[in-house]
Amino acid sequence: MSMPLKRKKTRVVYVGGVAIGGGSPISVQSMTKTDTRDAKATARQIRTLEKAGCEIIRIAVPDMEAAETLGKIKKSVSIPIIADIHFDWKLALEAVRQGIDGLRINPGNIGARWKVEEVVTAARDRHIPIRIGVNAGSLSKKLLAKYRHPSPEALVESAAEHIEILESLRFRDIKVSLKASNVPTTVDAYRLFSRKFRYPLHVGISEAGPSFTGMIKSSVGIGILLAEGIGDTVRVSLSAEPAEEVRVAYEILKSLGLREKGANIVSCPTCGRCEIDIRGLAAKVENLLKDVHKPITVAVMGCIVNGPGEAREADVGIAGGKGTGLLFKKGKIVRRLKESELLDALKKEIWE
Repeated sequence: MSMPLKRKKTRVVYVGGVAIGGGSPISVQSMTKTDTRDAKATARQIRTLEKAGCEIIRIAVPDMEAAETLGKIKKSVSIPIIADIHFDWKLALEAVRQGIDGLRINPGNIGARWKVEEVVTAARDRHIPIRIGVNAGSLSKKLLAKYRHPSPEALVESAAEHIEILESLRFRDIKVSLKASNVPTTVDAYRLFSRKFRYPLHVGISEAGPSFTGMIKSSVGIGILLAEGIGDTVRVSLSAEPAEEVRVAYEILKSLGLREKGANIVSCPTCGRCEIDIRGLAAKVENLLKDVHKPITVAVMGCIVNGPGEAREADVGIAGGKGTGLLFKKGKIVRRLKESELLDALKKEIWE
């Protein structure tokens, strides 16, 4: 039995009822891809994400009309809402009035100190945390002149400048992200930050790309950080449906033994001995299990001789031969079936 990963000790903040940091379970976030001003469509997408296991949702707030819609959206959903705001302090104040649970806004980018003070006061009064979101693509001209490119040191210095503003106003309900689309830059930035600060970290790879590319980059970057104990909440950024982001995030967490939510699928890569459509069966099983939230390990194996033994840790599984197959539990054969009966038998066993 492997030892659980040792996580870096961070402060705890609360986004609604979800604790982030301080050893709390690593939470999974996503972001809506609808027009925020369309409250019905946005709430509908959030409910789909809730079903997929999303625990915190971030919503872009580009203008006042969008800000004024947040309360209506919040009343229609169950998970905490974070308002994502750039530059405009008035949008932050309206978002707070609308009852949101968290703000993503960089205090150094919203102008005069009195504007920052107003936002901080409103957030403090409502116990709303602020996420400082540093992005390699939007560093200040001063930092780019100093470091010449978005280096890990530049990202951390940017975060430190924003933190200093909030700390000077005695505000410490802070979490931080330091994202780049380049995986090594992102990883090194988080490592450097975690050595200097104890604020909880929201980890992810920015603009990771379309589904396949984005999954690879996110899995490598987020996986490295989580394996080193860095990260308190995660978002996988994909140019895909947001529910896909949630599923990938849980797969990353499950692969490291950090969360047990949802099904784990074990399937063989197939070889010359395989006489059954494993790829087709595995894809059907994966689709069948995508909305299953209880921890269960299901195996889809291509070899009737070795399959049950190779997947003996699985709760339930199937192993196929030529036109026939086995249903097994914990490596023990339950019964022999026709190939056409395997999927239905497995489905019945999972639901039971």
